[in-house]
Amino acid sequence: MTTAESPVDRPSTGSVAAGPSGSAASGAPVPPSPGPAPDPDPALDPGSSALGRFEGSWDRVVVWWDVGFYVVVALCALALVSAGVEPDRLALALGAIGVILLAYTFLGRRAARNRDQRLAVAYLLTLIVATDVAVVQNPLGTFLLFVAFTQIWMLSEYRWVSLTLSVLLAVGTTLALTAASGFSREALTRAAPQIGVGLVFSILLGTWVGQAMLQTARHAQLVDELNATQAELGTVHHAAGVAAERERMAREIHDTLAQGFTSVVMLAQAANADLDRDDVGAARDRLALVEATARDNLAEARSLVTAFAPLPLQGATLVEAIERLAARFEDESGVAVTLRLSAVPGLGSAEDVVLLRSAQEALANVRRHAAARSVVVSLGPGEGVGTVRSEDVRPDGTTVVLDVADDGQGLGPGIVEGFGLRGMRERVAASGGTVSVASVPGGGTHVRVELPVPADHPADAPTHPALLPRSQP
Repeated sequence: MTTAESPVDRPSTGSVAAGPSGSAASGAPVPPSPGPAPDPDPALDPGSSALGRFEGSWDRVVVWWDVGFYVVVALCALALVSAGVEPDRLALALGAIGVILLAYTFLGRRAARNRDQRLAVAYLLTLIVATDVAVVQNPLGTFLLFVAFTQIWMLSEYRWVSLTLSVLLAVGTTLALTAASGFSREALTRAAPQIGVGLVFSILLGTWVGQAMLQTARHAQLVDELNATQAELGTVHHAAGVAAERERMAREIHDTLAQGFTSVVMLAQAANADLDRDDVGAARDRLALVEATARDNLAEARSLVTAFAPLPLQGATLVEAIERLAARFEDESGVAVTLRLSAVPGLGSAEDVVLLRSAQEALANVRRHAAARSVVVSLGPGEGVGTVRSEDVRPDGTTVVLDVADDGQGLGPGIVEGFGLRGMRERVAASGGTVSVASVPGGGTHVRVELPVPADHPADAPTHPALLPRSQP
């Protein structure tokens, strides 16, 4: 089907896209690409893509074109036979019809299916000449114009070719109708308007149908592009989700199992030192802590696998979980811990996890890097976080603040944050909070975590009484 210039991409084989949708107004048709075909793209599979289904429908439509062609040609032949045409003229007219049948069978049908323009033009030229021959023998041959005009616009890939062939057919038919009268002015005046009307109608109808098919093809292509984009976005989102989950698991393992194994290693080394000094009692105490830490690690691993809440928060409040964490830290490291904890109403489980993991990471850094003698852990309400979206925070601006301050050696110049502190920042930022780390060389380090209290939790949530300090500074 001939159409106006189209941006619709055509398959490299040039075999199906042009069927119902037509082609561009200029340029050569795309020849079949040599070599083995690449692996099929599911987006271009005729069974799964909108454009493929649209193009595949041409194979069914062209069958009806065949039926219509043979019916019209047969009726034309029957009309000539029934009209009592002179035998010589009848023979020439039927011979012309026979040529049309042979040309369509061996050229036209193939061109309709594979869109080969050389076959199409050869057939259409044969059709025009044979039609004019039939019309010269008897005006009933004009029945063939129904076939000729239709197939010119159906088989031609280019509008200028269709226009040229249509004009050629109209002029030839006009001359054929006036040949018997010696091309007289009267005969030309009578035949030209009739054929002109048919020519104009065929041009208008062919252009309209071709444009409609082109719009359908464009719509099908847009649908396929949208589906491909959605599939690509789905792949990207899946990859991002996998990466985010991997990052989350890395933070969880770092904040739980890795720190637990660090404690096990340090306690085992301390137990060996106690045995070297023949202090069996102290070694037994260390080994008991090793066993308890290993059991906690095992429980944490099971919690990660089953996606439960962190072990310290199972059946406990945040304040109780931090108190147990501080007790364990003091027993393992020998660093005195002062707790100044007060429950903050309205916290959800997500905020509890973030604050607990932040406290774990801060105390782990104290043990590994600070060389501190004491540390103060504080938890209580704050006054607000500037980076938090207003709709996520209570109207009164309530936030919760976790402070971990030690009296160690502080952070030296040029210190680069490790995975643990980066993970803490990411975890807190994901909940809309901030992390600040302040340090004075020789004066200790102060880690401050501030989170908004979610607006979707009741403000009158039950509170827990503040705990007394575990030990005095």
